[in-house]
Amino acid sequence: MPLFRITVKQMKNCNGIRLEPGMSVDISTSSFSNPVVTNGGQIVADAFMRVYGVDIKKAGALNMVYLDVKQMR
Repeated sequence: MPLFRITVKQMKNCNGIRLEPGMSVDISTSSFSNPVVTNGGQIVADAFMRVYGVDIKKAGALNMVYLDVKQMR
């Protein structure tokens, strides 16, 4: 199972949600494809909600402009 680290690249303040550079989550998936674009990025959105309590979809930041994806293993 691949492990991905998704990190916020730049600050975004939208719809009352503030994202700071460096906020990151680790997720494991059964797929080797980018989790931000797979299934609408729901697994990434769920991870940010669980760790930081922010709705990254509502902030409009669930895309590769604001997020950096690295495969850890």
